Amino acid sequence: MALHRLTSITMGVPNVAETAAYYADFGLTPDEDGWFSARDVGRQLRIVHAPTRRLVEVRIGADSPDDLAAAASRLHRLGAEPRTEDMTLTAYDKATAVRAVLEVAPRLVQGPVPATVYNGPGRSDRTDARAPGVLRDGPVRPRKLGHAVIGTTDFDATTAFFRDGLGFKVSDHIKDQGAFLRCSTDHHNILVLAAPVTFLHHTSWQVDDIDEVGRGAAAMLEDHPERHIWGLGRHHAGSNFFWYLKDPAGNFSEYYSDMDCIVDDQLWTPEVLEGAKGLFNWGPPPPPSFLAPDDLAALMTGTHSRTG
Repeated sequence: MALHRLTSITMGVPNVAETAAYYADFGLTPDEDGWFSARDVGRQLRIVHAPTRRLVEVRIGADSPDDLAAAASRLHRLGAEPRTEDMTLTAYDKATAVRAVLEVAPRLVQGPVPATVYNGPGRSDRTDARAPGVLRDGPVRPRKLGHAVIGTTDFDATTAFFRDGLGFKVSDHIKDQGAFLRCSTDHHNILVLAAPVTFLHHTSWQVDDIDEVGRGAAAMLEDHPERHIWGLGRHHAGSNFFWYLKDPAGNFSEYYSDMDCIVDDQLWTPEVLEGAKGLFNWGPPPPPSFLAPDDLAALMTGTHSRTG
């Protein structure tokens, strides 16, 4: 596909220093001007000040200027007003005010990490040694940004902006409530959720395997049990293992591993997921605060006060 990866996001929060300290604990490397780097990619998260927590910007890698021109044509048909400059195209989703930037960028090539060796029934692939997962003692450092999830008051318009305008592809739907969209071979890079107010639900960060999901969450919770939201579990959409934590601004952050990879669009059939299947395959049930974050009422009040 012409688009090939989620390059970075900018997150707006009212408490920049406190939130930045959280993402350093999470395993991202602080850089200049509010940026944080992932292990395999470099700068992928920027934290800036905003009156309320929100997704300010998402940047997406494209192969060539021709891809930008094609996206500009599609966006014009949707009534958006894209601006093309140098090797970038900038457009705004009117429903959420999220700024989307398509940029000509090289494709990400991650070096292969050796598969974790597991024993199983009738199969002793690891002998005379403890499991690698119990011997690791270094901090967990996410490999890359996988996806961001945004709540929107106009589900159809925001979905159309990313899908029909920017050129994302649909992987799965949550009936009447969500659209899993991809700009890479990952199952999803943006999840659009119907919501009573615009907000950033969570960002998701790739780690090596289920042990790194658990080790990362355990380290984050050791002195801060209040950070726990939901996990350990495995999703149906995307198939990935997950554990969700909450940053000081109220955004959720997810460690994930083993995400579905869609290389041939013709071999993938999107599903419309309902009930629990739209949320998880196994694990504890999600708490009410995952589905409707505790600060949504305050976010709605703040939005009305700024626009009233």
